[in-house]
Amino acid sequence: MEVPLYQGFVLAVTIMREAIDEFRRFQRDKEVNSQLYSKLTVRGKVQVKSSDIQVGDLIIVEKNQRIPSDMVFLRTSEKAGSCFIRTDQLDGETDWKLKVAVSCTQRLPALGDLFSINAYVYAQKPQLDIHSFEGTFTREDSDPPIHESLSIENTLWASTVVASGTIIGVVIYTGKETRSVMNTSNPKSKVGLLDLELNQLTKALFLALVALSVVMVTLQGFSGPWYRSLFRFLLLFSYIIPISLRVNLDMGKAAYGWMIMKDENIPGTVVRTSTIPEELGRLVYLLTDKTGTLTRNEMVFKRLHLGTVSYGTDTMDEIQNQLMNSYSQTQSQTSGNNASSTPPRKAQSSAPKVRKSVSSRVHEAVKAVALCHNVTPVYEARGAAGETEFAEADQDFSDDNRTYQASSPDEVALVQWTESVGLTLVNRDLTSMQLRTPSGQILTYCILQTFPFTSESKRMGVIVRDESTAEITFYMKGADVAMSAVVQYNDWLGEECGNMAREGLRTLVVAKRALTDEQYQDFENRYNQAKLSIHDRTLKVAAVVESLEREMELLCLTGVEDQLQTDVRPTLEMLRNAGLKIWMLTGDKLETATCIAKSSHLVSRTQDTHVFRPVTSRGEAHLELNAFRRKHDCALVISGDSLEVCLKYYEHEFVELACQCPAVVCCRCTPTQKAHIVRLLQQHTGRRTCAIGDGGNDVSMIQAADCGIGIEGKEGRQASLAADFSVSQFKHIGRLLVVHGRSSYKRSAALSQFVMHRGLIISTMQAVFSSVFYFASVPLYQGFLMVGYATVYTMFPVFSLVLDQDVKPEMAMLYPELYKDLTKGRSLSCKTFLVWVLISIYQGGILMFGALVLFESEFVHVVAISFTALVLTELLMVALTVRTWHWLMAVAELLSLGCYVASLAFLNQYFDVPFIMTVTFVWKVSAITVVSCLPLYVLKYLKRKLSPPSYSKLSS
Repeated sequence: MEVPLYQGFVLAVTIMREAIDEFRRFQRDKEVNSQLYSKLTVRGKVQVKSSDIQVGDLIIVEKNQRIPSDMVFLRTSEKAGSCFIRTDQLDGETDWKLKVAVSCTQRLPALGDLFSINAYVYAQKPQLDIHSFEGTFTREDSDPPIHESLSIENTLWASTVVASGTIIGVVIYTGKETRSVMNTSNPKSKVGLLDLELNQLTKALFLALVALSVVMVTLQGFSGPWYRSLFRFLLLFSYIIPISLRVNLDMGKAAYGWMIMKDENIPGTVVRTSTIPEELGRLVYLLTDKTGTLTRNEMVFKRLHLGTVSYGTDTMDEIQNQLMNSYSQTQSQTSGNNASSTPPRKAQSSAPKVRKSVSSRVHEAVKAVALCHNVTPVYEARGAAGETEFAEADQDFSDDNRTYQASSPDEVALVQWTESVGLTLVNRDLTSMQLRTPSGQILTYCILQTFPFTSESKRMGVIVRDESTAEITFYMKGADVAMSAVVQYNDWLGEECGNMAREGLRTLVVAKRALTDEQYQDFENRYNQAKLSIHDRTLKVAAVVESLEREMELLCLTGVEDQLQTDVRPTLEMLRNAGLKIWMLTGDKLETATCIAKSSHLVSRTQDTHVFRPVTSRGEAHLELNAFRRKHDCALVISGDSLEVCLKYYEHEFVELACQCPAVVCCRCTPTQKAHIVRLLQQHTGRRTCAIGDGGNDVSMIQAADCGIGIEGKEGRQASLAADFSVSQFKHIGRLLVVHGRSSYKRSAALSQFVMHRGLIISTMQAVFSSVFYFASVPLYQGFLMVGYATVYTMFPVFSLVLDQDVKPEMAMLYPELYKDLTKGRSLSCKTFLVWVLISIYQGGILMFGALVLFESEFVHVVAISFTALVLTELLMVALTVRTWHWLMAVAELLSLGCYVASLAFLNQYFDVPFIMTVTFVWKVSAITVVSCLPLYVLKYLKRKLSPPSYSKLSS
């Protein structure tokens, strides 16, 4: 007996597709590993592949070139001793980062002098954190030996890109020890719910195959070598197992992906995972980031609060006038001081307190905002092929070609605001900063120390010296929770922070402290000593900095607005009407997150909101959960710390209560917590989840969800590249789900059941045929007939079901309630499966018995008779299944029918052409086909009239 040829064909297609994917991955890996870099040696530069780079190599990286491994930054072609790098593929942030070369090696006269010194680098063991590094650079051939501390600003991580100049670094980590590889989690291979359901049905079909074969052998009486007969029956009925289903589904999924990317209503959408488009139609929980996803991540300065007076966007002219007057007075006083013989430092030490007028307070607040940041102005050189030049102090700074680079869009928004009111940041390097006043005067400040923002400290600071007065000032800004403990007593900060947060503003508290020369020298000595510590360096450095953060003068409170994305409100409303439960997971503060949730209509303004009280113990969590349990139909707002406590002691109870809420807002969430929440919903509810984000901190959540959607936003493409689907705007998610997701699921369900029906009907015919011939294990159809049946004769009409639609896309968008039915899985269920099994048994029986009864005198032609009726029945069943005809469907039907009719002339070994041309053959085959299909059409018509589906009510 021949093994079914079409099964071998299907497996060959699947293997070829997998092989092509593997080969493409191999080519991509080879391309990255074969990139050439310049390695500096004693004999000069040599070219090496990135895969051959080792720890200790001195590697030269040009502008716009990817950094191949983790390195310590030794030298740059930039005169300032620093360079910018782009880190969007590492942390998801598009803002350039400023990196500083080791001063000891940067000062060397020539490049070759790197081999004339005796030095080594101490680096901590490899770890995950990309925002911290502890190391030391030691030069032993100097007297005394030079010890220089190394921090994150002296490192160049792999997968980042040099944005300015040419750099030289010494390799400290390679391969799996690099930060980028260590932070790359192995994403799980996502399998759609439809595939899982089909796997269960395939198992049931396999049991049916075994049972049917055993029954046939039993009825045969176990005569002779029964095990051989059993094996033959297993092969004969193997069509029950829909081996071709995998190929048909894969081709269908590829078609769905093509349709999504070609949809002009959602331009820029990319399908990165072609295996789960049906998941878009089965979602129940939608977990979304806030900043850059619901909001644009475009910061606009909105408010400056001084405690007694508040300035909004409509009063910026008043600030500009007060700033102009303040600097005019300051300039006059400076001129008077220069005319006298009193030294500036003496005047500073004995000067009275600053007059607390509104004008002077505005002046101090604006100056603090203009100085306390990590923003660097960048000037593009005109006609220099894109090279970046940093302007000098005496240069005529042009506002036309200046842009700002910073690690946060908040910082840029603040500096742009100070520019709009007259105080402009025109230049900055590692040691100085220059501001231009409204009158055009250039103020120079020496940067003594900079304390970057960290997620732990929630604040940043800078110590500067005014070159004109020699005054030393420590400026600091940060979140209210961190700053309220370090500023002098006041009675307005907490209240106004809450008011601004309720307006949807991101707030920063700005403060300062004046330092004497003695105070600063004492701090500098302790600070440098702490930075050289090998053990517990971070704690020691933080302790020294905290010694300055005491009784600081509160200057102002700033409010920056992150504007909502286009059409966020109607999109969320549509998704909620579609039956999705939406959770917002954000790292922002509670007040801001709550405000954005209401302004975006994630939480209705008339809907009650339960703010989960901060809890730290099991007892507190129990009381708060009981209080929340007594409320009904209200949104939940909870912080990450309280969430951890609840999950630690009452995981099941908390998830059960939260899932009953119409909306949930989790604020102060870490990336790990976001992913953990996704997994909790999957484990406790068993429902399908979708995660949406735009930044590197959303990657873990996106990869953990059943369906991940990335948005290409201000924070780069890391989330987009890690996601299963990528969109350019949040509003496109509505159409992606309710139109494409819904269609993909319903089409795949119909396609899957039809493919199974195609195998079941021919297995039924084989069973009837064997039973008539005393349970003989003789094949009904052999050779090309089976290959043609599964490919040329029926594949195109069956596959054309991927073009079917029950309602038009416009109707699906207008009535998102249609999406709810999909979550119940009614399009492919045990009920629908059993219906198709019964249809297959009925039609297979009719076709085979009809052929035997009507053509009893021409029994020799039973193969041609039954096979022709079988092909016609399949084509008619496709026509009965279609709900909306597409011209390609008609072409597929006619093409398949034409191919079958044309092939009759070439299949002489199976068909007697003169017999087929007779009228008797035609009308009897037609009669068998009508009997097999007409009752099913009648039943379908009656069901549609008596119990119409929801979509038919709309389309009628």
